[in-house]
Amino acid sequence: MTYINLSESLAKAARTQAELHHRSLDKQIDHWAKIGKIAEENPDLSFQFVQTILKAREEALSGQTEPYSFD
Repeated sequence: MTYINLSESLAKAARTQAELHHRSLDKQIDHWAKIGKIAEENPDLSFQFVQTILKAREEALSGQTEPYSFD
C-alpha cells in the first residue's frame, strides 16, 4: 500500500464523484489516474473513447463477454 497526500479540494471532489458512482475514495482516485494515464499516452483519443475502453476492460475482466465467431 502506498500513501499519498492530496489537496483538500481534490479529495473533496473525489469523495463527491465516488459517492455518485458508488466507488470508494481510493477506487475513484484510481479511476481518475487510469483515465489520465491513458489520455496522456494517447492524446488523440477522446474522453468518451477512453471511458469506453475502461468499461469494456471491466466487463471482460468480470466475465461479461461472449466469444465472437468470424464465419
